[in-house]
Amino acid sequence: MHVEMMRKGLVLDKYTYPLVLNACVQLRELRHGRSVHSHAIKTGFALDLYVMNNLIRLYGVCGCVGSVRKVFDRSPERDLVSWTTLIQGYVDNGHLKEGVELFFEMIEHGLRADERMMVVVISSCAKLGDLRLGQKLHKYVQGHKLNFDVFLGNALVDMYIKCGETDIALNVFREMPTRNVISWNTLISGLAQRREFKQALSAFNEMQDQGVKPDENTLVGVLNSCSNLGALEVGKWVHTYIDRNQIQVAGYVGNALVDMYAKSGSMDDALRVFGSMNTKDVYSYTSVIVGLATHGKARIALNFFYKMLAIGIQPNGVTFVGVLTACSHGGLVEEGHKLFADMWRVHKLTPQIEHYGCMVDLLSRAGLVDEAVEFVENMPIEPDASIWGSVLAACRIQGRVELAEHVTEKLVNIESEKDGTYILMSNTYASVSKWRDALKVRRAMKKRKIKKVPGCSSIELDGVVSEFRKGDKAHPRSKDIYATVEQLKLHSIGTEAFSNGNEPLIV
Repeated sequence: MHVEMMRKGLVLDKYTYPLVLNACVQLRELRHGRSVHSHAIKTGFALDLYVMNNLIRLYGVCGCVGSVRKVFDRSPERDLVSWTTLIQGYVDNGHLKEGVELFFEMIEHGLRADERMMVVVISSCAKLGDLRLGQKLHKYVQGHKLNFDVFLGNALVDMYIKCGETDIALNVFREMPTRNVISWNTLISGLAQRREFKQALSAFNEMQDQGVKPDENTLVGVLNSCSNLGALEVGKWVHTYIDRNQIQVAGYVGNALVDMYAKSGSMDDALRVFGSMNTKDVYSYTSVIVGLATHGKARIALNFFYKMLAIGIQPNGVTFVGVLTACSHGGLVEEGHKLFADMWRVHKLTPQIEHYGCMVDLLSRAGLVDEAVEFVENMPIEPDASIWGSVLAACRIQGRVELAEHVTEKLVNIESEKDGTYILMSNTYASVSKWRDALKVRRAMKKRKIKKVPGCSSIELDGVVSEFRKGDKAHPRSKDIYATVEQLKLHSIGTEAFSNGNEPLIV
């Protein structure tokens, strides 16, 4: 339309330019937008406030941050929209810190921010993880009595969660006068990302109680929490909900379902969901490969990997963690070496510490302790505690005491306060009947006040996951649990006595 007007010799005015520039924004037409800008300069409308605001928006959307600032600086007049569009342009193009600094520059010029601008700058603080700055902006909202709408509330909840302040995030969430599904998604997904999985599921239950209908993003966050907690029953409920509401099992939802079933120990269900997906990507295949590898199905996991390559899907770093884990659990040393080499030679992926760890674990499990040590010593990156831990565990199995002592020295230098190194070394001595040395290690632990971390187990009942540690009495029904355990012990003793021809102690 603009081109046709030009051909007919029609003159654009301050009302027409913004319309044309807005069309350029929608179409991401930078080249045509620059032409309109040049024409506006010639006709004298480039300095008009409304035209200038649309030019800033155009350059911001098209990624031209330098042009954004030039247009802004040349303007004789600026309003709140000008500043908001300027800051948005910086933030959208990854210049988060500069965007927040521009906000404070605006304040110094005597302008008062509105809710829309605060959402932009608070969201920037969330991405920066700058709690101090985020709190300062929160105080600005409260001090200037801005309307605490759902958008501002969502931004604050997101910011506090990403900055690690989940309790404050929950308080802000509770104070919100209105909440939408995005509010709940922000809370649930944020808690899941902070590994607060039980709280995430609790929030999901509350969301249901309040009658808010979850969307696909909600379900992905919930399934992620189920995966990490092993909450299979809740995960199955979500799957039923997906089927009942005819939500397509594809993309993020499908991948989350596969991952949930795989991590919860139900590989048959994971494979069924995988098979039902019309479209599969690297994340779909990776979830299956990692799941099969974890369950000891090494050859099947590798078959999925080779099938993925055959249909043209490129693996990522996590895929190779799964593949190398499969080789480790399956004792496939030669294939593991080949795949590790293919990772960087064929697929151009730089091995990370996790991949080196898988290779060391592979060699250690196969009893190739000397080769594992040689591999570690030739690594281009500094080995961590888990890598040396794999070697130490292999030393215990092989009875390699001298090598174990050498590895222990390295482990103590890396993490002197962890119990695992001392326990493994003590067990290594015990495995070759060096009881005095084993006792000496235990005494060293006691002297350094290093306590063995108690084991932890979890159980899911009626959709609620409970965690238990050795000697733990924190559970609200701990007295009932311990009483039941004692009854089971007595019953076990009585049954054993009865089977030996004696009278049972308990019937």
